[in-house]
Amino acid sequence: MSTYLIKDVELVNGEKVDIGIVDGFISELSKKTVNTYANLLDGSGCVALPGLVDLHTHLREPGREDAETVLTGTRAAARGGYTAVFAMANTDPVADTAGVVEQVVRLGKEAGWCEVFAVGAVTKDLAGETLAELGAMAHSAAQVRVFSDDGKCVSDSQMMRRALEYVRQFDGVIAQHAQDPKLTVNAQMNEGVVSAKLGLSGWPAVAEEAVIARDVLLASHVKSRLHICHVSTAGSVDIIRWAKSRGIDVTAEVTPHHLLLSDELVESYDPKFKVNPPLRSNEDIAALRIGLADGTIDIVATDHAPHPAEDKECEWAGAANGMIGLETALSVVQKTMVDTGLLNWSQVADRMSITPAKIGRATGQGIELAIGAPANITIYDPNKSRVVVAEEQISKSKNTPFTGITLPGEVRHVFYKGKPTMISTKMVTR
Repeated sequence: MSTYLIKDVELVNGEKVDIGIVDGFISELSKKTVNTYANLLDGSGCVALPGLVDLHTHLREPGREDAETVLTGTRAAARGGYTAVFAMANTDPVADTAGVVEQVVRLGKEAGWCEVFAVGAVTKDLAGETLAELGAMAHSAAQVRVFSDDGKCVSDSQMMRRALEYVRQFDGVIAQHAQDPKLTVNAQMNEGVVSAKLGLSGWPAVAEEAVIARDVLLASHVKSRLHICHVSTAGSVDIIRWAKSRGIDVTAEVTPHHLLLSDELVESYDPKFKVNPPLRSNEDIAALRIGLADGTIDIVATDHAPHPAEDKECEWAGAANGMIGLETALSVVQKTMVDTGLLNWSQVADRMSITPAKIGRATGQGIELAIGAPANITIYDPNKSRVVVAEEQISKSKNTPFTGITLPGEVRHVFYKGKPTMISTKMVTR
């Protein structure tokens, strides 16, 4: 295996070091005067982060290869600085059996761009009527620990209780898409001033908040782990903060787009801004940022949701919900949280690598950089900037909401298990 030395890079604690990589592990974390490594890389001006981990990625395979595949999605993840992603279950067929989750993990290994962990469905076919094969998926070769019907809410209280009780047996977690379906029938955007102005059916904040309130109480009652997907409202942050103050075992995520983009953008009627949950108000954005900063919201997860052009280049009402985000996530976090003084780089490493790996029980990922640790490393230059161009995204789909926006930062080098997936901002040929 080739050896690498990354010169003059800054750790998250501010220390300047050279990082050596040998046989898949970090061999050096100091200032060297003599280079004995085969490959020398420039890390000047950059910060070294443990490889990013995304707890919420839609890779679409099997079944929707027109939008994304495990290969194309993990390549986009590597470009964004990720060394691990969790592939959501709403594929076709649904990942509700051991066979499907094992297929997803196998495809990730064959692709080789980053590690793929499968998320299993909570209910068969995401229908909310019968529990999926939770135990079989947990004890399969995929060793599933995260279960979610994401895209749909486990809205039945008894079903949610049974799921929470079941996964407790093997230290699993239910990742809930909090959306009361009866409160969001035909909803098109956030319910508020903008929806009233545009005459579009509103998606009320309480549709999210009511489900979260119910579920934290259920998790407390059965003593199980609960994770809340894509938190989007100020009220949701308050409920999660209250639950944590009571010692309830709940974690939560926020997406980059909910940290930056508001419902005012919907006035353009551009479907690239259509997403579930919807873009919210500026007041909600402020609360989400504070919640992420103070630890109420544990992690940033992309909810990378690719769609083919025909599903987004149409009228607003007929467009699919969803945005891609793997390639821009770290830059959006820098813009909204680091450049505003709300997070430092050590906290970014926690929110985007260490804690998501812990929640997902992703062994070998999310490990702080140290001699002997696996060489899952992202070298990021926060001093660069770029204007986002949809066509330049290497995801198979191009439905980014950040087109035309200037974002800070650039991923320079990425190592996955000691092998480079990106060197000097260029993808490594596989």
